[in-house]
Amino acid sequence: MTEKMRRDFCIECRKETEYLLQKRDMVKTIKDKSYKFEITVAVCMECGREMSIPGLIDKNVQEIDEQYRAMEGLVSMEDIEKLMKIYKIGKAPLSLALGFGEVTIPRYLEGQVPSREYSDIIKAALASPAYMKQRLMENRSKLTDAAYKKSMAAADSIERLFNVSDKMLRVIAYVFERLEEVTPLMLQKLLYFIQGIYSALYGRPIFTEDCRAWVHGPVYPEVYDMFRDFKYNPIDDARFALLKGTEEALTDDEKRVIDIVVNTFGMYGGKVLERITHNEAPWMDARKGYGDGIPSSELLPKERIMEYFTAVNRKYGVDSEDGLRAYICDMLKKEA
Repeated sequence: MTEKMRRDFCIECRKETEYLLQKRDMVKTIKDKSYKFEITVAVCMECGREMSIPGLIDKNVQEIDEQYRAMEGLVSMEDIEKLMKIYKIGKAPLSLALGFGEVTIPRYLEGQVPSREYSDIIKAALASPAYMKQRLMENRSKLTDAAYKKSMAAADSIERLFNVSDKMLRVIAYVFERLEEVTPLMLQKLLYFIQGIYSALYGRPIFTEDCRAWVHGPVYPEVYDMFRDFKYNPIDDARFALLKGTEEALTDDEKRVIDIVVNTFGMYGGKVLERITHNEAPWMDARKGYGDGIPSSELLPKERIMEYFTAVNRKYGVDSEDGLRAYICDMLKKEA
């Protein structure tokens, strides 16, 4: 791994030379244990020796710190910042809420490495809203009313987040991992296509939630409630830090279907995907008797979705990206 060439003073060449930033391994002993770290070095392009350039030592310290924490399974500064953001709580109040001294979290954010015991407490709070609520209640007397109420309200909102099935959460987490920007409208349609294509290929739904025929296409109401505040904007939800790694529980078949959908339907915005669903039989059948713009919450039965996409599979082959692209092309040619 290299970066573009820059210039600084080389003490070996006794002049300003070009250098490259490269990675090299170094071995360091910490608490009588040997570790191998990958650090960044500056290499002179003329003599080949390592150079000392401004800011490089600080960068190496940060690299070693991050790698050491990962090797030892210790919480990172990034995770602590996520915890603060998720629960809308400051550094000192978070320390008190977790049962630490008031300056503990501020010190960790300045680079101090936490003990295993305290790291595990922070990781447990990040992984479980129930655990965080328990800590908040245990240390209620140490917090101001404003800090306590704000964090408890955030914890309650996170528990509402988990009102959908674990499988739905894992599918959403994997979609977020694969796509940089996802709006609520786009997410709804992708979930619908994932459900349809998976059920067509494997004869069963991927998740248990029921879909409804709303004005703007198929919608999973529980998911709508989760992200309604984002409206037409990309979803940027710190709460999903709690789902980090959960997508690994998806099977290879489930991930394969999500990948196919993301690589095809995921190339389009929410309004285009809405237009596709408006040309599909399940939504049109469920909306019969409703005029344009008239709200409805008619069920889109899983069986009907599976039946429709099974027929699509016979014609196009939805187990391949080429087949799905051909289907999308044909659907977009139709009158909306």
